[in-house]
Amino acid sequence: MDKKLLDILACPVCKGSLRYDKEAAEVICKADRLAFPIREGIPVMLESEARVFE
Repeated sequence: MDKKLLDILACPVCKGSLRYDKEAAEVICKADRLAFPIREGIPVMLESEARVFE
């Protein structure tokens, strides 16, 4: 994932910063415990597509 894109992306729920997980192909919001998938190089920033993690 492009670093510039990651710098401008924000969590759609809390507007907080995101962390990139290359292995899982996800961007993660620790505050909301949500992981948003990256499909074909494009982050899917929809709350309904996010995975909740513990």
